[in-house]
Amino acid sequence: MKRTASARLEFDVDGPAEFVLSIAASRAYAATGTGAAADTARITEEALAVTQHGAPVEVRELHDHHGTLLHLCDVGAGRVTVDYRVVVDGRLDEPAVDELDLVRYRRPSRYCESDTLGPTARAEFGGLEGRELLAAVATWVGSHLAYVPGASAPTDGAVQTLLDRQGVCRDYAHLVIALLRGLDVPARLVSVYAPGLSPMDFHAVAEAFVDGAWHVVDATGLAPRQTLLRIATGRDASDTAFLSSHGGRVTVAGMQVGAVADVLPRDDVSTFVSLG
Repeated sequence: MKRTASARLEFDVDGPAEFVLSIAASRAYAATGTGAAADTARITEEALAVTQHGAPVEVRELHDHHGTLLHLCDVGAGRVTVDYRVVVDGRLDEPAVDELDLVRYRRPSRYCESDTLGPTARAEFGGLEGRELLAAVATWVGSHLAYVPGASAPTDGAVQTLLDRQGVCRDYAHLVIALLRGLDVPARLVSVYAPGLSPMDFHAVAEAFVDGAWHVVDATGLAPRQTLLRIATGRDASDTAFLSSHGGRVTVAGMQVGAVADVLPRDDVSTFVSLG
């Protein structure tokens, strides 16, 4: 499978600020190997440019253990433009299993209050396991929420989402994660490029560890899980936002996201899909 993704972001800044951008494809796709264990996906084209007042802005890179690539830069007051494009050929094997992750992603977090939602999770899904559990949680969340752009606030977590019964992709993912963690199932949030998504935007899904592997759970059903291209992985949206800034006030002035794949398969919520 060949996937192409792009993003053009414009920000207005009222004073000096540090940007932390998380829009690049995971470095997992840049890995290479030999023999039977070699990765089957690779980045064949990639470019990132940050400009302000027509001049390039110097960018620094940071990597985390999931392969998330962060781009840091210092900007002044005025319009900042970010352009990114990547082409990935092929799919990766299943994500690696890290025992520390299995501990970290069972704990409550800022937007996934699994301690509060534990009784709800046990009442609705007690006794379910594996494929049946993931399908049931995805279907339940998808049927209990309405997808309403702009309906949720940036500070809303899973509990508020369930009370409001509406939200966007990150809200769906947070609720899925909180319910699964409430059942002691490790679950985490992944930001992705999503070929087939309409309207096109950055997308967020859950990833759950059952039957010895990580599997994608997307209660929105808005894009085939097989096409998703990993950007960032973390506890919740606090770890995966496309922009974090420190210093001057930042306003999003424009955003265009694109993602296409040469194949758009039919998805089935009852099947396991790994994010590759």
